[in-house]
Amino acid sequence: MSKTNSKPNDHQSQGREPLNSPLRVAMIGTGYFSQFHLQAWQRMADVHVVGLTSLDMPQARALAKNFNVDALYDNVSVLLEKSHADVIDIVAPPSAHAALIRQCLAAHKTVICQKPFCASVDEARDTVAHIKAVGGRVIVHENFRFQPWYQAIKNVIDSKQLGDIYEVNFDFRPGDGQGDNAYLERQPYFQTQPRFLIQETGVHFIDVFRFLFGDIKGLFARLQKLNPVIAGEDAGLVIMEFTSGMRGVFNANRLSDHATQNPRLTMGEMRLEGSNGTLTLDGDGRLFFREHGSNAAQQHHYGWAFDNKSGLKDKSDQTQMSFGGDCVFNTNRHIVDHLLYGDALYNDAESYLVNREIEHAIYESSDKRCWITL
Repeated sequence: MSKTNSKPNDHQSQGREPLNSPLRVAMIGTGYFSQFHLQAWQRMADVHVVGLTSLDMPQARALAKNFNVDALYDNVSVLLEKSHADVIDIVAPPSAHAALIRQCLAAHKTVICQKPFCASVDEARDTVAHIKAVGGRVIVHENFRFQPWYQAIKNVIDSKQLGDIYEVNFDFRPGDGQGDNAYLERQPYFQTQPRFLIQETGVHFIDVFRFLFGDIKGLFARLQKLNPVIAGEDAGLVIMEFTSGMRGVFNANRLSDHATQNPRLTMGEMRLEGSNGTLTLDGDGRLFFREHGSNAAQQHHYGWAFDNKSGLKDKSDQTQMSFGGDCVFNTNRHIVDHLLYGDALYNDAESYLVNREIEHAIYESSDKRCWITL
């Protein structure tokens, strides 16, 4: 059994009783991103990590040792039989998602699956149909909307401070895509994905845009590959029209960077233009509001601040990992609050399928060089 954080979560501090606690979580996959999942689970007093398995068992053993997880299983079948997990957290590549989901559902487990949720939109559609047919529960681990700046932007939008919103622009500039060794140190499979920019990362921003601005009714895209050592696209422009009538622009280039202490924090900069003013997000997670007609922008403080040494908002908690403003923990907490306390859930597999349909439309638009109506 893993170590857990003894601090109460919000529901416990409010005296709410869980439906079934602690929640027993087992994880499949021990690649780069699994560390963020494990660390997040272990900060929750109402969650126990009860097992790990991976195709790379030496890697799994090292991860289990680092995170003090005692139960390590040789394969998925043994994990499903022996771990007594309530929830299976799939942190494996997209090519493995569909088969693993079916195997876990056959064992009557709730499933959390990494985005982009299956290897293709067709596979995702088939998987959703299977989930519905067997009455299963699958939640997609889409974490960017839980980055604190997007939660704060959502609050600003809902407050009507911006007035009527005309347009949003996001310049995606992580600066990690140059040279022969691009991505190899962290996630080497990035180099071989035939669909890369949009399927790997752009799908996050599709979800963020839908969270902030509602449904997208049409789009035009031009994608290209700038670094010849990779298989897929690493730059592109996507123009979107929302059902509200506002416009959106996703302007992406993985080879360029932006001004920030940590280029992987926000991965770029956002600008929202409204009738009452303009709200901007910088690379350090700060928000600034400039009133219409004014030359001066004022910082919009929202309870989160970037520490340039650790990337943490709370220096006293050195167990925190800094990816995306702690969005993995925030996502996992949202899921646990649904499973244990009955809170609303935002990203079940069927709902998330819309993001994959939009992603598919972006590739289709770029290939056909035409506007796609959704």
